[in-house]
Amino acid sequence: MSQRETRNPQEQGAKPPFPKQPQQPPGLESQMEPQPDYGEQSYKGSGKLVGKAAIITGGDSGIGRAVALAFAREGADVLISYLDEHSDAEETLRVVKGAGRKGVAMPGDISQEALCRQIVERAVQEFGQIDILVNNAAYQMSHETFMDISSEEFDQTFKTNVYAMFYLCKAAVPHMREGGAIVNTTSIQAYQPSASLLHYATTKGAILTFTKGLSQELIEKGIRVNAVAPGPIWTPLIPSTLPPEHVSEFGKQTPMGRPGQPAELAPAFVFLASKDSSYITGEVIGVTGGKPLS
Repeated sequence: MSQRETRNPQEQGAKPPFPKQPQQPPGLESQMEPQPDYGEQSYKGSGKLVGKAAIITGGDSGIGRAVALAFAREGADVLISYLDEHSDAEETLRVVKGAGRKGVAMPGDISQEALCRQIVERAVQEFGQIDILVNNAAYQMSHETFMDISSEEFDQTFKTNVYAMFYLCKAAVPHMREGGAIVNTTSIQAYQPSASLLHYATTKGAILTFTKGLSQELIEKGIRVNAVAPGPIWTPLIPSTLPPEHVSEFGKQTPMGRPGQPAELAPAFVFLASKDSSYITGEVIGVTGGKPLS
């Protein structure tokens, strides 16, 4: 089944076991089986972001692609940042432009502060404004024991997941107007960390704290800062970073008995980016398939 034919996950019966499908990090959505549902057939939009311009990191695939599609169908122009997954990024641009909105793609490593500044500058150049910043990109690897995590990998995880968020917020906020919104992707791992994902989980805890702290400072500017905490979501990170036996049973441990699909995350991001959440800042929305954030 091609990406353009992807159906609703419930219709597909997208529950484990899944085929073993090892990929090299960061993985490609186009090579996943079953194909993730990012909402092309289901997300309609109702004009909640008309006249807005958004930056979405990790926008080539997974949650980022679903958010890019939803934002575009709500009326926003979108710049997606991604590492080097060019074919996936092209698919995201296709659906953004198919919604009648302007789409821009910028590849590169956001752990580098200079690139983060360039992303913001490009968005201002292309759109004339920045209204929404979605810090979604993340680096993840699984290990049997924390002793197997190298210092270099620990550093890379923090630079990609935490430092980049700091760099991008610092660069974007001066361009954001009252009514702007920052939405960060934390995780259930911030609350219920897996030993095999210790460094990743630790960064997600840092993102949670950063969100709550920054929200207090930016209230006076009229900019809201919130976060979404996904549970297990079927994205390229899964087959490219987890052992094959974990991939085949991925999401089975949730009360719903399956992983979430990217399309099931997008409405939470739209809510936090739009006027619908105008009295909400410093909060976290869990999208976890029934697992409590505790």
